[in-house]
Amino acid sequence: MATNGTLTWLGHAAFRLDTPGGKRIYIDPFLNGNPSCPDDEQTPERVDAIVVTHGHGDHVGDTVALYEQHSCPVVAQVELRAWLTSQGLNESMGLGPNKGGTMDLLGVKLTLTDAHHSSSAPDGTYTGESCGLVLELESGFTIYFSGDTCVFGDMALIARIYEPDLVVLPIGDHFTMGPREAAIALELLGATRCVPSHYATFPLLTGTPEKLRELAPGVTIEAPDPGGSVEL
Repeated sequence: MATNGTLTWLGHAAFRLDTPGGKRIYIDPFLNGNPSCPDDEQTPERVDAIVVTHGHGDHVGDTVALYEQHSCPVVAQVELRAWLTSQGLNESMGLGPNKGGTMDLLGVKLTLTDAHHSSSAPDGTYTGESCGLVLELESGFTIYFSGDTCVFGDMALIARIYEPDLVVLPIGDHFTMGPREAAIALELLGATRCVPSHYATFPLLTGTPEKLRELAPGVTIEAPDPGGSVEL
């Protein structure tokens, strides 16, 4: 494992993070039903924790099923976490933070940030506001997952406060920002490395890493194929 761990893209906005401390954290685990997720990634043999950015089905994904199989902690913004509790997860206020609050997740510091997007559960239940998240790994390496969002000026505050070493931004367009807005987001974040997400899953998602590279030539855009990993 690389010094700071690895980040594996599972297609769409789903990621597996293997931390330098040996923890395996899934972010927005939309695996089954995700046309981009490789077959051999759809049934994880190990899940130490799950983090969900908002309530849409293409982000909640397999959260409940993975919890039932692995009995792992599941972190989500407080209203979304309450809905997940109604679906069978254990009731724990400690796993339902809100924006700006930092918590410890298996030795990783997790903070929810703002995101500009909608959020409701697959059954239509209101699930609070959509969130981004900052994860500071055991080594101090910091990743900012913007979640589904448009660009917004306060990304500059996220950069100022958390100084992320790597940012993960949606680029697909239509439901989130496309490459044009993502390029401005990279400027606001002062980013030098970016992993794009939320693209190439469905025909409506037309943004590409190539276009982002064209618009943000000073940033290293790392875009593995689904199932591929980036060393942190």
